[in-house]
Amino acid sequence: MTRHLRIAQVAPPMEPVPPPGYGGTERVVASLVDELLARGHDVTTFASADSTVPGNLVPTVARALRPDGFRGDSSPWFYATIRAVLERATDFDVIHSHLEWGSAVLALQSPVPTFSTFHGRLDLPWAATLLEGLPGLVAISNSQAATHPNVRWAGVVYNGLEFARAPLPGHRNDELVFVGRVAPEKGILDAIEVARLTGRTLKVIAKRPVVSHEVEYFEEVFLPALETAGSFVEDLGELTGQERDRVVGASHAMLMPGTWPEPFGLAVIEALACGTPVLARRVGALPEILRDGIDGYFGDDVEHLAFLVDRVGDLDRDAIRTSVIERFSAGRMTDAYEVLYQRAVDAAEAAAGGARRAAVAVGPGWEIPTAPPLPGLDDDVPQIGGSGGRSTRIEPIPRRG
Repeated sequence: MTRHLRIAQVAPPMEPVPPPGYGGTERVVASLVDELLARGHDVTTFASADSTVPGNLVPTVARALRPDGFRGDSSPWFYATIRAVLERATDFDVIHSHLEWGSAVLALQSPVPTFSTFHGRLDLPWAATLLEGLPGLVAISNSQAATHPNVRWAGVVYNGLEFARAPLPGHRNDELVFVGRVAPEKGILDAIEVARLTGRTLKVIAKRPVVSHEVEYFEEVFLPALETAGSFVEDLGELTGQERDRVVGASHAMLMPGTWPEPFGLAVIEALACGTPVLARRVGALPEILRDGIDGYFGDDVEHLAFLVDRVGDLDRDAIRTSVIERFSAGRMTDAYEVLYQRAVDAAEAAAGGARRAAVAVGPGWEIPTAPPLPGLDDDVPQIGGSGGRSTRIEPIPRRG
């Protein structure tokens, strides 16, 4: 039986938790907090003061930065978040950070077991150096973890969401929909071209950028393309979660023609939860989520995706919804994180008492005892440790106080 733990969830200061509109990381954090509280854990969330997440809230900024129009360097706010967590670290049994690269600083300084879930891409030239030796690293897909096979991953845990509000499959129109950032790697121009080739309307649901290079792309590339496209492309801007689900749920298919290595694909599981098939390129983690010919189709290029548009009409939308809710629920995600939390806390307590045990090292600070794969994931995929990891035993960092 899992004991009740004191858990800190650390969210970025960019969006409130949960977010009213855009904010994939924050939606995952909110779902995880809800589930942990329902299971009796004492949960504290470090997030913007305008967050409405239940449990204990430690404000890290007065208002979430992006919706408030902040366009400067956000790194000082991340550092302030890290400091706020470290000042209270010994109040918790385990800390779970979602600060992306800021998690590295937090994990190395934390006196208690700390997990770092990375929600973005890791195929960056300096990533290997920064990830080396970090404790408690969690990937959100096997594809993401495979980017750095020599890193000692604590586990691979697929994202999960609460799908209760997703509309049931019902009346459909002939329109296509695109959900995501307006950025070249997300394939917005290819989505427009697929709509043109098929003679269908495309509705675009996209966050408004604040990062300089994304603002430039939005203003100098997307807006002119939108004007050229004319009436068959409709820019809806950012929508609330319920508004987005209504549009996606009524659409013929969702397009994901991006070429970047998707670390997970949260928009995919949200569309599938509405019973809406997805047409995508076979990149990153998408083959782990999207069942080709069942949940949608993979296409090699724009022409191939356009060819497949008519085929999605034959897919079973009720079965699509049922499967994704079972595979990617918030409950299943929380099952996996609970296992990681408990192993880490038990290992830290055993280390403090001088006990020795068989273990799988996960980096400096503490060790996770050898155990079966995490629940809710494919049993044939190694989820703890993995090949290529270093086996050197590293002494645990003693708890303060």
